[in-house]
Amino acid sequence: MGRILLITVTVIFLLFLLIMPIAFIMIEAVGSGLQPYAQAIGNQATLHAILLTILVTAVTIVINIIIGLSGAWLISKFSFRGKAFLTTLIELPFSISPVVVGFLFILLFGYNGWFGKLLDNYGIQIAFAVPGIILVTVFVTFPFIIRELIPLMQEQGKDEEETALSLGARGWSIFWHITLPNIKWGLLYGVVLCLARAMGEFGAVSIISGNIQGETDTLTLHIKNLYDGYYYNEAFAVSSLLLIVALATLLIKSFLEWSFKPKTKYKTKTTLKKT
Repeated sequence: MGRILLITVTVIFLLFLLIMPIAFIMIEAVGSGLQPYAQAIGNQATLHAILLTILVTAVTIVINIIIGLSGAWLISKFSFRGKAFLTTLIELPFSISPVVVGFLFILLFGYNGWFGKLLDNYGIQIAFAVPGIILVTVFVTFPFIIRELIPLMQEQGKDEEETALSLGARGWSIFWHITLPNIKWGLLYGVVLCLARAMGEFGAVSIISGNIQGETDTLTLHIKNLYDGYYYNEAFAVSSLLLIVALATLLIKSFLEWSFKPKTKYKTKTTLKKT
């Protein structure tokens, strides 16, 4: 009876807080027909928001891969003073509200901010422009990749890499042929999480971008603008795009977990046999 009760409560919880909202968004998105849906997706403002979101997400992922690989390598392969403090700082974006992050970057790069006037003298604009959107998105997403890579690199150890180094292999060769194959699934998993978070970011982006329609409005801001303007059908239509991306991300995440888990078990069994 206890098991049945727990299953029932879980199903009801998922039905009302997950399945029904998803179904409601999809129904409202196509409720007026496929032609209005296509028009809402294909108009110039929506296409601009889509392209800007893709641009910001792509640049964010590239930067986070570089930061994640470098930071995970540093923390897992070397010992130095302040290592524990640096590891703690990685969790900082999870503790700060995205809205506060947006205000922080306004304070730094706004025209009256610490660096705003200096950058303006060189014709560089961060706040209320695409570079500011990228910066805050990188800030709120960079823990995802590095947190996935640190445990994998620590488990991998340094024996294989030191052996390759002693045999004359160089740094990049060691990375491509030894380090990367051992962490590739974790890296892909972190990239998927980073992608989902970057595309759905709203709080920090809404502050730093200024929400300038047709210039700095990403998909999330465009949806808000449509909803505030009482264009409900268009808002739900554009929302369905993010929903589809979220569902696709969930499927990819599940596939990566399924692919990564057997590999870990096999590696563990092989290690035990050798021991």
